[in-house]
Amino acid sequence: MLSLYNTLSRRKEEFQPVHPPQVGVYLCGPTVYSEAHLGNARGPVVFDVLTRYLRHLGHQVRYVRNITDVGHLESDADTGEDKMEKAARAARIEPMQVAQHFTNRYRQHMLALGCLPPDIEPQASGHIIEQIQVIEEIIANGLAYEVNGSVYFDVPKYNESERYGKLSNRSIEDQLAGTRANLEGQSEKRSPLDFALWKKAAPEHIMRWPSPWGEGFPGWHLECSAMSRKYLGKLSDIHGGGLDLMFPHHECEIAQSQGSHAHTDEARFWLHNNMITVNGTKMSKSLGNFVLLGDMFVGPTGGLSQAYSPMVVRFFLLQAHYRSPVDVSDDALQAARKGYRKLMNGLRLLDKLTATEVTGEVSETAAQQLLALAAKPAEFLNDDLNTPRALAALFDLLKRFNTLAATPAALAEVGAKALAQAAATYRTLVQDVLGLQDEPRANAELLLDLTLGFYSEAKADKAYDKVDQIRAALKGQGIVIKDTKAGVEWAYSEE
Repeated sequence: MLSLYNTLSRRKEEFQPVHPPQVGVYLCGPTVYSEAHLGNARGPVVFDVLTRYLRHLGHQVRYVRNITDVGHLESDADTGEDKMEKAARAARIEPMQVAQHFTNRYRQHMLALGCLPPDIEPQASGHIIEQIQVIEEIIANGLAYEVNGSVYFDVPKYNESERYGKLSNRSIEDQLAGTRANLEGQSEKRSPLDFALWKKAAPEHIMRWPSPWGEGFPGWHLECSAMSRKYLGKLSDIHGGGLDLMFPHHECEIAQSQGSHAHTDEARFWLHNNMITVNGTKMSKSLGNFVLLGDMFVGPTGGLSQAYSPMVVRFFLLQAHYRSPVDVSDDALQAARKGYRKLMNGLRLLDKLTATEVTGEVSETAAQQLLALAAKPAEFLNDDLNTPRALAALFDLLKRFNTLAATPAALAEVGAKALAQAAATYRTLVQDVLGLQDEPRANAELLLDLTLGFYSEAKADKAYDKVDQIRAALKGQGIVIKDTKAGVEWAYSEE
């Protein structure tokens, strides 16, 4: 059975859907005011593998990933400019132009990384009515108040019956002790812990909508509560995002959801992926140590000496458990490229191996040993989506395939049936679950065949300078030539 670490309970729990076989998954998506960086990719890759695996297990998944295009202010204390408006002002264009441009770019990058599009991708600006409805319910339940056209959630009042801080494991007393009472722009709040559900729009504010409290815009935390409820119901199965969203964003979501419909916690499981770091420091636009995905795919950038393809980046992100930090460096990415190419070479090997006629007496023990190896990766995925151990198990399985390819007697003992089953498992986990696809090489298959023909001719003519030249040229493209008894073959370089 699949078990997942629930941030809310601080332990692994067996996953059981609220309404089987349907599973509702919500990932907090990007605020689309700028290009996505590597840290923005980790959550989508993790949740892509999660949804793929849930479907592999037979669940009917509805995967929702939102787009934030309004209401995300520069400060979590409800102060500063709206990030969308600030970007629009700098570029002298409409905020929605900014949102559309960077939404398009984000989608392109996620597709390049092998992330399947979400089933629903709602935008905050398209759900103002739903957000106003949630606010009205919270006010009716006595947990919010209006001041001068803005509406705030009453955290101390909510805390009388619930616990604000249970997700992030913070007491309200500690939060109050660490908060200055007179923050700039906070004087209209009853408590410094209160957060905005609706903000009155200043005269210069571009993005504004009519509401029962006057023209304004929704608070950042509100959109996910409203959209999750609309598309996944009052209690979804899994809700998550980056570790930096645990507080205050997800904490506020829980409070809003309970305050509006008195249902427990908004989601049964809360999952949080850890951060990408650079030299041990969190990757962040505010710190200026980020690596933009678009730049990373095409050339040296952000301290990296070379470009790395989207599939190599995906493999790099899956090499660490999603709850562990990942430090980015050339060494780590180059190691990921080797690992990725080994898995792809495994796919090519299996195409040849399964096409081989297997004859001879089958050993039940050998067949069962192979199938046991093939079952290991799924065991690790069932253990809180442990992708690094699943990858290690796939490499163990691949090592066995290589032995079988080199030892006809061992292949005969395994038998065609067990081989086909193990090969199908390998392909399914690598391609369909982990989402690792064979990327097109710089040279097409036809050109490779022609090059190998020239190589064979040069070797037959003993033109060893040409032989070395061809080998070096292909190695520069990440391809090595192998001289085998069956003829000349190629494989991806694993160096």
